[in-house]
Amino acid sequence: MSENIGFVSTRFAGTDGVSLESAKWAKVLWDYEHRSFWYAGRLDRSPDVSFCVPEAHFGHPENVWINERIWGKSFRDPIVSRRIRDMAEYLKTTLYEFVNRFDLRIMVFQNALTIPMHVPLGVAITEFLAETRIPSIAHHHDFYWERIRFSVNGVPDLLDMAFPPRDDLLQHVVINQAAREELSWRRGLSSELIPNVFDFQTPAPEPDDYTKGLRADLGFAEDDILILQPTRIVPRKGIEHSITLLEALDDPRMKLVISHAAGDEGYEYQHMLQELAHDSNVDMRIIDDRIGEIRQKNSSGQKMYTLWDLYPFVDFVTYPSLYEGFGNAFLEAIYFRLPILINRYSIFARDIEPKGFRVPLMDGYLTKHVIDDVQRLLEDENYRRVTVEHNYAVAHRFYSYDVLRRSLRTLITNIQGLET
Repeated sequence: MSENIGFVSTRFAGTDGVSLESAKWAKVLWDYEHRSFWYAGRLDRSPDVSFCVPEAHFGHPENVWINERIWGKSFRDPIVSRRIRDMAEYLKTTLYEFVNRFDLRIMVFQNALTIPMHVPLGVAITEFLAETRIPSIAHHHDFYWERIRFSVNGVPDLLDMAFPPRDDLLQHVVINQAAREELSWRRGLSSELIPNVFDFQTPAPEPDDYTKGLRADLGFAEDDILILQPTRIVPRKGIEHSITLLEALDDPRMKLVISHAAGDEGYEYQHMLQELAHDSNVDMRIIDDRIGEIRQKNSSGQKMYTLWDLYPFVDFVTYPSLYEGFGNAFLEAIYFRLPILINRYSIFARDIEPKGFRVPLMDGYLTKHVIDDVQRLLEDENYRRVTVEHNYAVAHRFYSYDVLRRSLRTLITNIQGLET
């Protein structure tokens, strides 16, 4: 039986993990004729199936005001409590309107009950669930206890209440085994483990007329070897290891290409990387001004490319992260049949590595063996081809839409069983 399903988050726009994975869920649900509708503070979905509430975005001025007064504090002022309640009450009315407008039967909360970027929204959802008893799924990407910046706060009562809440009609989904165990230990809640996935049944897109001449347009020579770091410039991405790798490989044709900007965590780390690259004689290019969420022209009239436009022109991917909730960039590299260097962050070591991927693996530092393996992948075409094809086959088995399809079918069947 088909259902109208409402997705709720602070944002469904761009290329963040929550937006990407929710779109994949909607695509698979559509295979079963379930229709998806979208509620958020920022949306890039079709207006016909969207309900935009600006106050629900984590960057809304009222929410920013609240966040400035609850994080890094051991108490909160009464006026902060009042404004949290007032905003939560308003957002709850919009949730009711969302459900009524699209005749929704199932709700999917995407990280809105997981990481407390928007405490009033979490409170609103929790009360909404208690009042409506609507069957729901909470898809958790990263919990607040996984982030140091939330460890000191003035809202422990609200975190206990809403991140995530206990509701017998709310099914929980996590993206890694560690999160599953922590949720059980901290909240006494069972959960389904559904990893991030890719459509490995469909080949990666090939370059087209728009991307013709991309290398030259971005300032690279034909014989340059492009080593892509497909991440934001934040300390947990371990980009200094990528610089060290290129220094060890010592080939002037190699360019370390960083696709995304530093963002909201400051620029000190970026400045350190630029100094390190200079001192190491590594040609590092930050091209965030030419990489966007959609194809368009920038203010200078230059083409903007998407990250997926860039992948087919890349020779190798570096991903030396210190921590990831899962690691979409890893699957992207496998999807585009690219070799990739991995730092054995805990989730990779526990959840992904045992699947049998063949990748150069560093364990906190680069060894000669790892550097030699990268060199061989760049120079030995047969070894490279066998490696990337093996990885694609492994990913197709464990991280394809088929995996997601089976899991979502179980979740929806659980809900429909309750309704009969």
